[in-house]
Amino acid sequence: MDEKSLSHTSWNCKYHIVLVPKYRRKVIYGKLRKEIGKILRTLCDYKHVEIIEAHAMPDHIHMLVSIPPKLAVADFMGYLKGKSTLMIFERHANLKYKYGRRVFWAKRYYVNTVGGNEAKIRKYIQEQEFNDQMCDQLSFKEYE
Repeated sequence: MDEKSLSHTSWNCKYHIVLVPKYRRKVIYGKLRKEIGKILRTLCDYKHVEIIEAHAMPDHIHMLVSIPPKLAVADFMGYLKGKSTLMIFERHANLKYKYGRRVFWAKRYYVNTVGGNEAKIRKYIQEQEFNDQMCDQLSFKEYE
């Protein structure tokens, strides 16, 4: 088991996180996709959170992260969503006209503890885009 340690604790806290843009707008494409990835990595580094696996879909982001126990998950998510929104609007000023009140992320997010299923969740995150494309192709054939 790959446990990490602080001064008086050994820990292995891994979480599967899903972030969604407001109204599930498909804005996570191309250049913005890379920028959002850099921003999220920078913010995670500030809080000493390790990104184990991450993948940006057109309308949401999956992340498998290791969060230290001294940092509450809800506090980290508030920090991540708030600071990343400010940084995205700072770097891409044209987005503020599309998003009223400078709100980029939806109010809600999904968090699940990983437990012993790290390999399964890692595989799920890696194959998520392929699975979505296959489902889209199946539904597309129904309409032909």
